[in-house]
Amino acid sequence: MDDLHRKLKKLQQYFQKLGSAVIAFSGGVDSTFMLKVAADCLPQNKVLAVTAVSPSFPQRELREAQAFCAEHGVKHLIFDSQELDIEGFKSNPKNRCYLCKHELFTKVKKLALKNNIEYVCEGSNTDDLGDYRPGLQAVAELGIKSPLRYAELSKQNIRDLSKEMNLPTWNKPSFACLASRFVYGETISAEKLAMVDKAEQLLLDLGFSQVRVRIHGTIARIEILPEEFARIIQPEISKLIYSSFAEYGFSYTALDLKGYRTGSMNETILSGNKK
Repeated sequence: MDDLHRKLKKLQQYFQKLGSAVIAFSGGVDSTFMLKVAADCLPQNKVLAVTAVSPSFPQRELREAQAFCAEHGVKHLIFDSQELDIEGFKSNPKNRCYLCKHELFTKVKKLALKNNIEYVCEGSNTDDLGDYRPGLQAVAELGIKSPLRYAELSKQNIRDLSKEMNLPTWNKPSFACLASRFVYGETISAEKLAMVDKAEQLLLDLGFSQVRVRIHGTIARIEILPEEFARIIQPEISKLIYSSFAEYGFSYTALDLKGYRTGSMNETILSGNKK
């Protein structure tokens, strides 16, 4: 058995040992793969997908999550996370993700108990260990299971296995909640989250494959793959983006010349720069 399938077997055995699982399900690459494996390994009444909706979670992601559960016969619960009401969240401190995850998984654990399911599982993978992830502290404190990390699966492993399993998310762009687009210390509001959502949706509609729109006050900093730079600076494309972003509420729009990368708002933290 090759290493990839050894990891898959380890994951399958893990779910079988758990016997039941609530899957924190966003509809992204990791949670879709995890949900499919869990659904294949456990009785139907022992698997529950739970999706938290909020202004930081785009409607397109919710629709895709609902469609996947309906297609695969997985019971799916949706609840409002009300993250903007979490004390301290709006001020966007460096431990924002901890505050959010602690509140979120506390609610998910209650849903698990109500549905007679013992364990709650989240979808972090081994790649997440190399970034600033305060949310993982909340995961550990609340006893949430991390099956993908247990099975030593990386993001690429998950994509490769997802492709083999014919999952529609195998090549889906990576996604993180829209709150991650804000500079630490900048106030998060429903209005600004909507600005970012509209901006990223426009870029996706224009065919850009992996996008982030980071918000700095009223300045939008676009991150796309470097190989797509030539296209975005074409006059008709750049003019459309700039004028549309202005309609959404951005005063200026800039292109990040380093290109797309995960966790770019964490770079100053990881480098020790506290500016």
